[in-house]
Amino acid sequence: MSFRRFHRGLSLLVLLALLVACAAPAAAPTGSESSSAGGEAAASGEVSRANTLIFAADITDILTLDPAVAYEFSGIQAEGSIYQTLVSFEEGETGPQPLLADSWDVSEEGDMWVITFALNPDATFASGNPVTAADVVYSWSRAIELNKSPAFLLIDVAQVTAENMSAVDEKTVAVKIPKTVSPQVFLSVITFTVAAVVEQAVVEANAGDDMGSTWLNDNSAGSGPYVLSSWDREVQVVLDVNENYWQEAPAMKRVIMQNVTEAANRQAAIETGDADIVQDLGPEQKTVLEGNPDVQIVSASDTLLIYIGMNAQVAPFDNPDVREAVRYAINYDEIIALTGGDAELVQEVIPAGFLGHTGEIPFSQDIEKAKELLAGAGYGDGLEVTALVPSDYPAGPIDFPTLATKVQSDLEKVGITLNLQQLQVSE
Repeated sequence: MSFRRFHRGLSLLVLLALLVACAAPAAAPTGSESSSAGGEAAASGEVSRANTLIFAADITDILTLDPAVAYEFSGIQAEGSIYQTLVSFEEGETGPQPLLADSWDVSEEGDMWVITFALNPDATFASGNPVTAADVVYSWSRAIELNKSPAFLLIDVAQVTAENMSAVDEKTVAVKIPKTVSPQVFLSVITFTVAAVVEQAVVEANAGDDMGSTWLNDNSAGSGPYVLSSWDREVQVVLDVNENYWQEAPAMKRVIMQNVTEAANRQAAIETGDADIVQDLGPEQKTVLEGNPDVQIVSASDTLLIYIGMNAQVAPFDNPDVREAVRYAINYDEIIALTGGDAELVQEVIPAGFLGHTGEIPFSQDIEKAKELLAGAGYGDGLEVTALVPSDYPAGPIDFPTLATKVQSDLEKVGITLNLQQLQVSE
């Protein structure tokens, strides 16, 4: 059993993203200018505190900045400003929208779907070179060959293979997938960063022995509004504006993602102006900041999902009655209360706003029902299991250990002893 955080997955609840932004510009930093170091833009004198956005969050989970490898939330956040996908989900839209692809068409070929993309003729990489169909095929084939954590989305969920991708011409890509996968699922999958497009020539020139993964931790080869200037591990990520960006230029010349692990310190950073935006504050910090006229609190529904993973291939969770007993044992209302109300309950794989979401909430706490299920599964005298809990990363407005302790208390009421093993995200 493990407690996890991810976008679009099986969950107990969907947390509301809580962002807090300064209403007025922050004061210029004093002392060393480490918060705006690095990059050609700084050398040109164009970057200043006025056009630098400082974003404070717990980004300890970043393990890589290679879009084909990253599976951690903060890494994906950073890469969303560096790389682009063919299609994307936009606020207020229920289906994929054009991004690098201008349009797409779905046709049939025997037992296969054929999805043909026409790339935007204006799309360019940070190098100034055009985004081509060959770059798309290379990027997806590279992700499949590397076969790191997020690759299952392409390989297993979308069932994409390198053999079934082709560059029809410079601006046309054709992908074949079996009819056992719906085109809608495929289009949803390719909104993830694992399907982001990298510039083939640049990555191949720096491939090394890992297809460029090490190089991409400190450099970038994307088409997004920013380029990677530097990554000081567990300290900060610095992004500078892409001077060759093919869409509307961003207002900020530089974005600094600072690693501030404690919610109280993030609160202090927004109050003093050391940060312009902070993320993942607890109910206590939110209450204090609501009375500050210089701070604006923005809450919005997100597709961030917090869930408990149970390994259905090993005992006791290979028994569906045990898994169902866990679902009935948990008091979901009290978990929502722990977040200060900054959460919504979801009990299905697909979050609101996505095709297939039903809004059904079949489970609520029922202690006797949970005990009956356990007894029927042969665990009437109780059972003992261990859960892996991230110790150094927030679960939205609360931390994972707090959430896990609450679940531990609930499970104890039905005879399940839950031992909590805290690990760092990197472990």
